[in-house]
Amino acid sequence: MEDFSVAVEMHLPQLERNRMLDGTCKVKLFTGRANPELAQEIAQYLGTSLSPIQIKNFSDGEIYVQVQESIRGDDVFLIQPTCCPVNENLMELLIMIDAFKRASAHTINVVFPYYGYARQDRKSAGREAITAKLVADLIATSGADRVIAMELHTGQLQGFFNIKVDHLYATPVLIDYLLAKHLDNPVVVSPDAGGVERARVFAKKLNAPIAIIDKRRAGHNIAEVYNLIGEVKDRDAIIVDDMIDTAGTICGGAQMLKEKGARKIFACAAHAVFSGPAVSRLIESPFDEVIVTNSIPLSAEGQQVPKITQLSIARLLGEAIGRIHDDMSVSEMFA
Repeated sequence: MEDFSVAVEMHLPQLERNRMLDGTCKVKLFTGRANPELAQEIAQYLGTSLSPIQIKNFSDGEIYVQVQESIRGDDVFLIQPTCCPVNENLMELLIMIDAFKRASAHTINVVFPYYGYARQDRKSAGREAITAKLVADLIATSGADRVIAMELHTGQLQGFFNIKVDHLYATPVLIDYLLAKHLDNPVVVSPDAGGVERARVFAKKLNAPIAIIDKRRAGHNIAEVYNLIGEVKDRDAIIVDDMIDTAGTICGGAQMLKEKGARKIFACAAHAVFSGPAVSRLIESPFDEVIVTNSIPLSAEGQQVPKITQLSIARLLGEAIGRIHDDMSVSEMFA
């Protein structure tokens, strides 16, 4: 695994950054237990440190949280992806928000490198729950004032929240890495019709055409690849998606691209969910490289796979935190 940190162009004035960190404007960064390494990188980018918090489990599994310093009147930024174990990390997040609220924080800003339950965003069959909306309501009810989310499964999820939402994209980090590879005659491939807009963004930045995989889903975490729309023969193909879960779909797509004559095949995704047989499938797949971010920490198994490259989004998230606190534009980061 290669840890490749991309320098995203930043525009936050030094005067404003100093104002944020010199103590006159109180900003406190906290993290849960889901991805403390990423939180530490964000703190380093901002030139500060993580504030102390005690989190532990009682013998019956209940979670205990205590903030270890005064945060009265402070702007709190809590960094916590709701990755596996999803329910544990989600409950931990809600309890931390409640602790900040009861400790009289001025604002509570939840930084979601990865938003679990995002795929349950509609009823595709009778009597199903829309869990993405439920989780959004839980976060707002617990006391959060703002959500800073990275690569939501669909953009309309922003409307599920009744609080302020800033939606960030891992695209600059991923594209900078791909441009540095100087790919030969690249083509950007969407793994399904729903990902065409994302593929177009990559294609425009890489000055490449797009292709689309016609995918039919047979059930949860089960998909069958049927057809390819577009030309990939003698090209470096890049399959782009927001996440890789069990890797069945994306590996099936890679096999199709191989059969269609693609020269090299890359996978590019923001979130390395990597559940179930994902890592073993990626090892056996025809991918030359699987490029993901550190929104979710890689398992020990995933860290041992040479073809998996993990890029850091710490600078991107840190810049967004600084801009939000200093009342500056976040969208300018992606202009």
